[in-house]
Amino acid sequence: MVYRENPLKLHEKNTDSVRLLNRLSKRQEEVLEFLYQVEVPFDNNLAERDVRMTKTKQKISGCFRTEKGAHCFARIRGFISTCQKQGLNIIESIETILMGNTIQFS
Repeated sequence: MVYRENPLKLHEKNTDSVRLLNRLSKRQEEVLEFLYQVEVPFDNNLAERDVRMTKTKQKISGCFRTEKGAHCFARIRGFISTCQKQGLNIIESIETILMGNTIQFS
């Protein structure tokens, strides 16, 4: 299927829907990438899930008390998230790190 480069001429008073249509038309390949490559997810739920824990922590406690605390929380959450994505046992991975060993991620 062939799409026109810019289906609607740009005017100063284009509505949000017209601007969205223009943007999607210009970026058609990127928007439909999941159709051509199986490893590209249909949605961005994985990224949203990664952010959700941080937002929940922030919502419950209001904020991080120190910048160092926020940094530590982000490092730990990032490690746990990576272990989950790699299919590794989280507890075993934490034990491995605490014993001073490294984990090889693929």
